Amino acid sequence: MKLALLGHGRMGRVIAAQARAAGHEVAAIVTSGNAADAARLLPGHDVAIDFSVPAAVPAHAAACAAAGVPLVEGTTGWHEEEAAVRRLVAERRATLVYGPNFSIGVNLFYRVVAGAARQFRGLAAYDPFIEEAHHARKRDAPSGTAIMLRDILRRETGRDDVPVASTRAGHIPGTHRVGFDSVGDEILLTHTARSRDGFAAGALLAARWIMGRREAGMHCFTDVLDDVLAMERTLV
Repeated sequence: MKLALLGHGRMGRVIAAQARAAGHEVAAIVTSGNAADAARLLPGHDVAIDFSVPAAVPAHAAACAAAGVPLVEGTTGWHEEEAAVRRLVAERRATLVYGPNFSIGVNLFYRVVAGAARQFRGLAAYDPFIEEAHHARKRDAPSGTAIMLRDILRRETGRDDVPVASTRAGHIPGTHRVGFDSVGDEILLTHTARSRDGFAAGALLAARWIMGRREAGMHCFTDVLDDVLAMERTLV
């Protein structure tokens, strides 16, 4: 793949290293310093991958749509702009994959949590809760992953009162705990990211999935995972 990276922070550098190790070409890197050149830099790339800042997402989506380059959007914290981005993608017939978390493990964790939460539906004795922790430089709190987990718990338990506690400190790549607490006991489900490598692997998986697809529009990373899992299971 011939890739363009939007943002070159810690995640961007990990993605660049993984991409090059896998034999892909990182042909352009767009940062705040050369964002004005995006319209010139993006055409001709197979896919763009964005791990930048929330405020830049609408402009990056517009630049990719104008260049005809599919976008893997890994930035979080831009949900307030989602409606505007969806309109732009629809109007330009662009293609975009997004998700609150590109870790394959986290996306499987969503499914584990959904299955567990269904067991607690109607049990008022157990209160669901979420705790999440990330590095000090992460801007959005709660995380997009925590918001997704809260939505899952609300849907599956029928409870609206799902508190989320957020910690921003040090260099924590990301930890999410989902708990069900009662007077007599507590059940905890935990996902802990050991490094940023898992997020980069998921973003590159999404890039391979979206490259050359004819279905314009917004796709969630869960769509990618569903297709990949279905394909792998047919091979077993």
